[in-house]
Parts: sequence; structure tokens; C-alpha cells
Amino acid sequence: MSKSKTNFAIAIAVMGSMLQACGIPDMTKKTADTQLPEQFKSGPNGQASSATVKWQAFFDDPHLLSLIDTAVANNKEINIMLQRISIAENEILARKGEYLPFVRFGAAAGGDKTGQYTRNGAVEDNLNIAKGQAFPAFLGDYQFGLFSTWEIDIWKKLRNATQVAVYEYMASAEGRNFLLTNLVAEVAHAYYELLALDNQLQNLAQNIAIQQNGLLMVRQLQTYARTNALAVKRYEAEVAKNQARQYEIEQQITVVENRINTLLGRTPQPIERASGGFMDIKSKALSAGVPSELLQNRPDIRKAELELQAADLNIDVARANFYPSFGIKAGVGFQAFALKYLINTPESLAAMVAGEMVAPLVNKNAITAEYKNANAKQVQAAYEYEQTIINAYAEVANQMSNIDNLDKSYQLKRQQVDSLVKSIEVANQLFLSARADYLEVLLTQRDALEAKKELIETKEKQIGAMVDLYKSLGGGWQ
Repeated sequence: MSKSKTNFAIAIAVMGSMLQACGIPDMTKKTADTQLPEQFKSGPNGQASSATVKWQAFFDDPHLLSLIDTAVANNKEINIMLQRISIAENEILARKGEYLPFVRFGAAAGGDKTGQYTRNGAVEDNLNIAKGQAFPAFLGDYQFGLFSTWEIDIWKKLRNATQVAVYEYMASAEGRNFLLTNLVAEVAHAYYELLALDNQLQNLAQNIAIQQNGLLMVRQLQTYARTNALAVKRYEAEVAKNQARQYEIEQQITVVENRINTLLGRTPQPIERASGGFMDIKSKALSAGVPSELLQNRPDIRKAELELQAADLNIDVARANFYPSFGIKAGVGFQAFALKYLINTPESLAAMVAGEMVAPLVNKNAITAEYKNANAKQVQAAYEYEQTIINAYAEVANQMSNIDNLDKSYQLKRQQVDSLVKSIEVANQLFLSARADYLEVLLTQRDALEAKKELIETKEKQIGAMVDLYKSLGGGWQ
């Protein structure tokens, strides 16, 4: 190697070292705290988490399974998310291409006339005198060939950016899984709410029948002067109130059916269901496993973890902007001032190759701000990861406690309903024997109706808590 080339290489190396060593702000990454308690406070521990059970095996109702299957295939939000995942996947391809050489084909045609009293004009005049012939007044320029540019990824900026795109793609996929988990839970909640409303409607119809029988009874007693018109009117009012309530429940049923149809990505239509055995549905005994399993089973936690990894790597990408970038340019083709000479070889053959180094030196505010932003986003992503873990643990703990308390509440409400149903017959007998007035009978019937209504609501909450615990553990996306 010649002395001049050696000195040039040394100068470039020294300059690069100087640019690397100065001007980069000192930043500190945050390490996320992922510590969780070893066990949940209540509920079964030590067993594998129920989150690993697929939703097809978790739910028993064939109508519900059919609805969930349709929702998974047709839900608009899921399909929108799939397109976002596709965009993220394409971003990986785009960033991979950035650290490979770009090769382009180009062609151009043009011409120019040089002013006589210019440097080039003087050269043309001399050529005219020397050769004794006129230089063309309008000189053409025709060319075509291949041109290549390549940025040498010394600092791994482009490869790190590609890996960031990979993490973002994986995070998008986990976002889809989290959306799927919520969708399965939403469809199940709406379906069981529909069953509960059907049972409320049936309970109301049974109570109306009882009150209509009571109305006939007080009318007959009024005929024999055993009671007065006030009892008749109070019974008529109670029957009318409950009949009006039927239409309110029917409207709620319509709203819930349409909500399910929206989740299924279709226009309103009747929802097939089996409401008869709703009150006999038993809550599944779910295993929460150990808290650390949430880190693997919950898609939102894995999504937050991948976003943190992407943010970590983005700091390295932003730091590389302070370093010099190296590139190579090359081209080969044909060039001539007239078309008839364009493909003459070797006269019209043209080639070029060049290397370049570009580095920020003065006014680095923009890349400094970008670097600081990357660091701030990494700290933000770490806190969001920690918050997602805490929320997940709290959700599981809340639902485990909720299931236990609802079970105890249901047992007591069941006893209350049984007692009130029996008291209706007792109140009727006392009324017929003139040992109780009509108001006691009416209030007993009203209390029984309200207690049965609360019992149905508690059963719905029990089933809902089971679904929510399954979702909180990370089930429903497999």
C-alpha cells in the first residue's frame, strides 16, 4: 500500500474514533422488576394453571362453542388486528432490505448549449480552430446502466432496527392473542347474560301467573264481602307492573342478542341457546397455578415484554446515529453525446466507484433528542411491563376471592328463595282463613319474586367470575 493511502486510512480511523468518543449523552436503561409472590393467597395452588386449557374444552355448551368459533373467524377487530400483524411483518422485510446493497437500472437523455464566453465555450472555440470544423452547437448526453449504493452496517444500526421490527411483529401477534382472549370472554359473558335474562323472564311469567290466581281469589272473596275493592286494585296494579317489566326484559334480550351478533361480525339475528339448565350450571374448579406462570400465559404480559425488548434495542439504534456512516457507490453503463455512439465498446463504456464517510459534527440536537426519546421510551416500556404484571396478579387474586364469596352468597340466597316460595302458600292459607290480610300475601309474593331475581343474578355472576378467572390466568387464546 502506498504511503498516501496509508495516511488516508489512518486519518479515517482516527476521525471515526474521535466521533465515537464524544458527544453521546450518558443515559441509563431501566431493568423491569418482574418479581411476583410464590403463591396466590387463596384457592388451589401447586397445580398446573387452567390457562393452558383450550377454550373448546373449557366451555361445555355447544351453542356457546359455535358462537365463539364464529366470532374468532369473523370478528372485525380480530381481522383488523391481523392486518396490523401483516403490516408489522412487511416492516421486517423492509428493514432487512436496508442493509443489503441497492441496485437500480437507470437511463437518461438530454443536451445543452454552452455559452461562448465561458470556460467550456473557449474550449469549444479552440477545438473548432484546431480541427477546422464546427463544434456542435447543441451537445447531447445519452446514458444508461446499473447503479448501486450500499451502506456498510458497521455499528449494527440497520440490523438492530430489523430486530426491533421483529420484536414489534411478535408484540402485534401477542396483541392479537390478547384481543382473542377478551373476545372469547365477551362472547361467553353475553351468552350467559342472555340465559339469565331468559330465566328472569320465565321467573316473572311464573310470578304473574301466581298473582293472577291471587287476583281471581280476591275478586271472588269481594263477591262474598270477605275483602274490599282496595285488595282487588292492588293486585291488578301488581300484575300490570310485572307485565310491563316483561317488555323491559325482552328489550334487554334484544340488546344482548345484537351485542353478540356484533361480536360475531354479522347483522342482527336470533341467537340459538339452551336456557333451561341455567340454574344447574356448576362453576368449574379452576387452578390458578403459581403467579410466575402469568408471565408465560398472559398475552398482554408477553406483549409488554416484547415491547420492552424493542425499546431496549431502539436505544442502540439511536446511539448509532452519533457514529460515522460508511457507504459505497458504484455504477457501470454506457454514455455518449450521440445515440449512434451510445453502445460503442469500449469508447462509450463508463464506470465509477466511490466510498464515503458521513458523520455528525456540529448541531447534533436532532439525533440527541432522538436518543433521549429512545431512552425515555425504554424506561416507559419497563414501567408499563411492571404495571401489566401487577394488574394481572391483582385480577387473578380478585376473581379467586370473588368466586369464593359468590359461592357463599349463592347458598344463602338459595335458602332465602326456598323459604319465601314456601311462605307464599302459607300466606295464601292464612289469608283464606282470615288470619292475614291481602297485603301480607302481596308482599310475600313480591319478596319471593325479588329473591328469585337476585338468585338468578348471583348465578350469572358466579359463571361470569369463572370466565373472568379463566381470562385473567391467560386462557382463551389457544
